[in-house]
Amino acid sequence: MDHLVKIRELSVKYHISARTLRYYEDMGLIESTRSDHYAYRLYDETAVKRLEQILILRRLNISIKDIKRIFSTSGSEIVLEVLGKKVDHIDEEVSLLYELKKIVLSFIEQIRMLDFEKESDVKLLYEKAIDVESQIINADYDGNSAIAERFFTVTDKLNEKVPGVMIVRIPKFRAGTSGMLPPDEIFGTFQLWQEAHKDFYLPIIFDAPDFLYEKNGMLEWIWRIKDEITKVDTAPYEIVEHPGGLYAAAVSIDGDGDSGDQVLRKIEKWLERTNFVMDDSRAASVHMIYADDEIKEGLGYHQLNLYAPVKRKDGKKE
Repeated sequence: MDHLVKIRELSVKYHISARTLRYYEDMGLIESTRSDHYAYRLYDETAVKRLEQILILRRLNISIKDIKRIFSTSGSEIVLEVLGKKVDHIDEEVSLLYELKKIVLSFIEQIRMLDFEKESDVKLLYEKAIDVESQIINADYDGNSAIAERFFTVTDKLNEKVPGVMIVRIPKFRAGTSGMLPPDEIFGTFQLWQEAHKDFYLPIIFDAPDFLYEKNGMLEWIWRIKDEITKVDTAPYEIVEHPGGLYAAAVSIDGDGDSGDQVLRKIEKWLERTNFVMDDSRAASVHMIYADDEIKEGLGYHQLNLYAPVKRKDGKKE
């Protein structure tokens, strides 16, 4: 028999979360093995090689849907098609970035012509800025449409992949908790337990009943429970009171855990334009939206939401 690798070993070796590995398996991209006397997922050499291929394609931002197409066909026709489209997309982005650079340089030149640095009066500076805005809106650029109109068109196209961010309020709720556990135990013993007790749980938000937290390589999985459920029912797992609060929420690209850090950085950048900041007293979390078959088949993946706790900059309560 081939050497079998534990889910935790793969997670450490390839710097990906155990949840991402489970997601790849749920999508049918890799397969794990379980024995009668061992509850955790194990992977053979074939699965490890397939994982390496997935990670290479994901690093190229190839979608999960296209990866499934590549693996479901023999030969190289599909992979050449997918990579060819990727090259075309890169060419388009390069062209848009080049045009954006020309537009910004045009802005810089107009500002220089107005000689802002010689003005000491803030009011006059503001009036000049309004004048610049008017000139930009009404000026043509290299025979194209108005600069401002083209500017918005270009930046909109460049930002198509930026996940939307929204502020949501999550109410306080009672939850069963796994406690802080290593990933292989979370997706082994605890997952088997909670699957056997699904009738305990209620949705929190967007029809999802759970949150997953990570800290120092350990995970905590909580599930909102019904009012009548007691600690006797959830034993050996505890019941906690989740404080709820305000969160900045965004969808992870492809519903895939390996983009979590990217999405968190985008949330942080987005918050700079708001009256909110990250709340370090609470942990960021994720939850999987278990979409119905129509949504899942249409997207080709489950949706994964990332929640970053936030608070008002001025300290006021909403």
